[in-house]
Amino acid sequence: MTDTLAAADWQAWQRSWDRQQEWYLPDREERFRAMLDAVEALVGPEPRILDLACGTGSISDRALRRFPGATSTGVDLDPALLAIARGHFAGDGRITFVSVDLRDPGWTGRLPHPTYDAVLTATALHWLRSDELRTLYGQVAGVLRDDGVFLNADHMPDPDTPRLNDADRTYRKERQARAKAEGAQDWVDWWSAAAADPVLAEPVAERFTIFGNPADGDHADGEVQSAGWHADALREAGFAEARPVWCSVSDAMVLGLK
Repeated sequence: MTDTLAAADWQAWQRSWDRQQEWYLPDREERFRAMLDAVEALVGPEPRILDLACGTGSISDRALRRFPGATSTGVDLDPALLAIARGHFAGDGRITFVSVDLRDPGWTGRLPHPTYDAVLTATALHWLRSDELRTLYGQVAGVLRDDGVFLNADHMPDPDTPRLNDADRTYRKERQARAKAEGAQDWVDWWSAAAADPVLAEPVAERFTIFGNPADGDHADGEVQSAGWHADALREAGFAEARPVWCSVSDAMVLGLK
């Protein structure tokens, strides 16, 4: 198994993951750019980053290319995505990966550093329930240095604009259907391909044990809240300032400054 993993084309898997995510989020690179702009403006071009619920390391990949002097710690629970991340970044001493469950009260004790300049996450924390997310925001505040920055880009629809939300949802579904007809992979397709690959079959099977198989339905029990809710929750968790700094109709990025 080790030899098989060593021979894998991890860069191809990383690109495949990015393309699958872009099927859902055509403005994904725009939000990453805005995220890293905020990091540079607030903590400088050599940040120590905590990549929260890092997946394959998409945020770290962009951060380390933009900031060659940066370092990153990627944390996630998904063994398949962590396998891709570790393979993609093999030999890069600037980044470390740690398997943690963000619902575990002691997860911060497994981090290699006591504090970070920036904690970054995207399209991940909607898997948590609101009470769990409030707890997590307090834990994030605890590992950020003074004047450190937290950025969360995720699904944050505004319930006060139902007609706009409905129109956007219809438009996105039509766009996705066209891309799917042209061969784009969605979430279920991507995981089916990963499970069929001998390189990833073992970690994907482990992943299905933890989270369930996407082909059997969505097992997430998280809750989606507005950007205003997130900003309020960050202030309650101890952040001195918090506000949205980027948005589309359905998504937003909220910044918390400690």
